[in-house]
Parts: sequence; structure tokens; C-alpha cells
Amino acid sequence: MTRKIKIFDTTLRDGEQCPGASLNIEEKLEIAKQLARLNVDIIEAGFAIASPGDFESVKQIAEKIKGPVICSLARAKKEDIKHAAEAVKPAEKSRIHTFIGTSPIHMEKKLRMTPDEVLKTAVEMVKYAKSFCPDIEFSPEDAGRSEKEFLYKIIRAVIEAGAKTINVPDTVGYTTPWEFGELIEDIIKNVPEIKNIDLSVHCHNDLGLAVANSLAAVRAGATQVECTINGIGERAGNASLEEIVMGLKTRKPFFNVDTSIKTEEIHKTSRLVSNLTGMLVQPNKAVVGANAFAHEAGIHQAGVMRARETYEIMTPESIGLTESKLVLGKHSGRNAFEKKLNDMGYTMEKENLEKAFQSFKRIADLKKEVTDRDLEAIVAEEIYVAEETYTLDKIEIKSGTKVKPSAKLTLIVKGKKKEAKESGSGPVDAAYKAVQKIVGQRPKLVDYTIQAITGGTDALGEVTVRIKKDDRIFTGHGAHTDIIVASVKAYLAAINRMVSV
Repeated sequence: MTRKIKIFDTTLRDGEQCPGASLNIEEKLEIAKQLARLNVDIIEAGFAIASPGDFESVKQIAEKIKGPVICSLARAKKEDIKHAAEAVKPAEKSRIHTFIGTSPIHMEKKLRMTPDEVLKTAVEMVKYAKSFCPDIEFSPEDAGRSEKEFLYKIIRAVIEAGAKTINVPDTVGYTTPWEFGELIEDIIKNVPEIKNIDLSVHCHNDLGLAVANSLAAVRAGATQVECTINGIGERAGNASLEEIVMGLKTRKPFFNVDTSIKTEEIHKTSRLVSNLTGMLVQPNKAVVGANAFAHEAGIHQAGVMRARETYEIMTPESIGLTESKLVLGKHSGRNAFEKKLNDMGYTMEKENLEKAFQSFKRIADLKKEVTDRDLEAIVAEEIYVAEETYTLDKIEIKSGTKVKPSAKLTLIVKGKKKEAKESGSGPVDAAYKAVQKIVGQRPKLVDYTIQAITGGTDALGEVTVRIKKDDRIFTGHGAHTDIIVASVKAYLAAINRMVSV
């Protein structure tokens, strides 16, 4: 009989803890909607007590997202649990996920508690959480470095206290697949009660083994996997949802398990998370990287042309990458544009659709054909942005081998045009200085990244920037065939996010 593996997505909690990946409430809600379309079983929407913004985003997701269980993380503390319970209360299906460290180093150095105190606290807090919500998940933090006998003892105790899911985290990415698979087997053998509830795993990628450890755990008997889109998360990140799901699907005869994931939504979800967090996906990333289905070597190309399965173990269509049957260009109208976006899974309100269409027309004037990847960038740039305090009106650049680069630009600020001219070490530097002059602020530029969305000299260039102010990082995204224009749009998007908080 095929087992069902639940997919617990923690992109909005653990994933957002990745440095520079901070999201506002609207962006979190947009990702949550897409996770629901992806059909994940559980969405860990945030850490409710972390901030008022986190609490509100968890609450809004609980109110508006139907289908998945909506979960909030909470330390094994009454105040945390109470906040989590209040935040997830509106959900159709809610869960509180509480945790406490169980490894010797966590108990001694971080908690300064004895094992008996940790055990007592865990039981009391699971019971307390149970008074608010019937669905309680418990994690013995740093289980990968915990003493097994103590691990068995605390798991048995919290199950008796009412926990419905036990999550075994490799919190620091320390274990190997052989060790982690053995740990799951040992828990199942030594805690008979675990067979009546879900046994989950949550692996970090510090040694690049998060996906391997998770798959080893599934093979050993785990029934839930915790992961993030594109593998984003603390330090080196988490187990990657797309790699876990496609690994289980592609090697189904080996694992003999199923998930409920609609894999055709994977590519779109990956792009959305990348665009909103500013965390770019490396080209050779498994499943969703730009080169994942690319073949350059002659022998590979020859094989693929004869039969794709010679070098492709899964199809691009299985993750939602399809060749466009409807080619868009400068003569395409609103109906064709809207139909194409609908076919790609985008449904927009009239105002947002009009903004995206006008952006499409501007790009179409510069390119012969607008590809699916171009459209994704247009949607990301036009829809998922903060309120536009500053908008680019026009820009002129002077640059060359014997010319000092300068930029003259005009921004629209509250309906009025403001102009500035500056020089710099390069055209982008000059343009950014001109923006700073109008805005009256000089946020630190932490990161600046350019990538071409498609091939050709008329390729749409995609720029992602991160700026820092008062220890907070804000991400901006811009796309255009002119890389200087894309750079300014990305910088303004980041500044608009900065001034909107």
C-alpha cells in the first residue's frame, strides 16, 4: 500500500528568517495563496510572537487561505503559545507548533535547564497549547545531537500530553543520511505510540544534506516532511520542497509514497518566492534552476532530440514549464494577454491587469516576442510591489571610455515631477546618486544582481537589489530590455518598500 507523505511548508517562517528575505504582509499573503494552489498540507505562516507584523500576517493568512492547515511556531512558553493560538484561531484548520531544545548543548548552554526541567516544561506547554487548539505539533530542537534515550522519553511524554505530530529536527544540519534514517527507525522502534500520530522531519542544509536526510527519513518511516520553496532558510537553508517532492515522484517505485502536491505549480511558486524575497535561484539548482532542463553537450542534445528520457528523468511540463502555444507580441491585445496570464495561472483584478498590460506593451515594442519568462517578470514587477511613492518618468545616460558617466533622471513624486543630475563611477552609480538626491536618503546598497531572463540581444534584463536602513533590508526587483532602466526600477522598488514601513 502506498503511504501518504504530508508536505509542511515553512517558507513563510523558517524561509523568511534567511538574511535579506523579509516580506511584508501582502507579499506573505500572495505566497500563501500560491502555496494553497500548490496544495501543500500545512503552511507554517510565521512566528506569531516575533513581531506585531508577524502576528498580523499569520492572522490574515489564517483568515483568507482555505485548504491547508495554518500553523504558527511558538517556543515552549505560555506567552508564545497564547499569541500563536490567537493568530491561527480564524483558520479553517489550525495548528500550534511548539518546541524546546533537547540536546545537551542546548539544554546546558542556551536554556540553562536540566533534562528533567525540559521534560516538565515540554509536557506542560503541550497541555497548555492543547487547551487552545486540538492540533499540536512538538519539536525536540536539535534532535540530531540529542541523546536517544532522552529523546524517546520526551517524545512519549508529549504524545501522552496530547501532541498529534512529533517533528524531529536536524536543526544545525549535522547528521548524515545514514545516521538520520537510523534515528527515525530507532524512534519508531522505541516509541510505539508514534505509530498513531504523524512523525515529521525538519532538516537544515549546513552540510548540503537536507534533502538527502529528509528522503532517508521518509524511507525509514517518517510521514511528514518540513521544507521550503527553493530551500531558503537560516544559514545554508532548509530542505528544498521541489527537490523532495520531485524526488519522491520520480523515484516512486523506490519510495512507494505519494504527496498531494500539484507539481505543475512548482515552477511558478519558485519564481514567485524568488521575486518577492530577492533570493535568486542558481542556474544549476535542481528542478527549478534555469539550466535544469537545458542541454548543451552535443551528445546530450542528440539523445534528447531522439528521446527526451535519454537525459531527462522528469519532464519540464511536470513542474509547470510549458512551451508557449500563444506567442505574444506588440500587436497582441488585452484579451490575448489576459488569456495567456490565465493559462499561466495568474488571475488579477482589473487595475493590476491593466498595469501589467501596459508594461507588456512597452516591452513588446522592444522585443519581437514576449516569452513566458518575460511575462513572469512583468507580473512580478508590476503586481508584487509596495505602494509607489517614487516612480521613474524618464532617464538619460552618458557613458563611454573617455566620458565621465552621468545620469539625468526625472521621478514622479506625489503627482509632481522632480529632476536630478549626477555623475558616478558608472552609469548605474550615477543613476542611483540622482535617485538619492531626489529621495533625500542614502540607504546602503547591500546587493546588486543582474540576470538575463531569455537569450538574445533583446533579452529582458532582470535586476534585484537589496538596500539596508536601520538594520533592516529591503528588496527591489526591476525588469527591462535596457539594463540601466531595470536597475533604476529595482532601486526605486526597494526604496518604495523602505518608505512604506
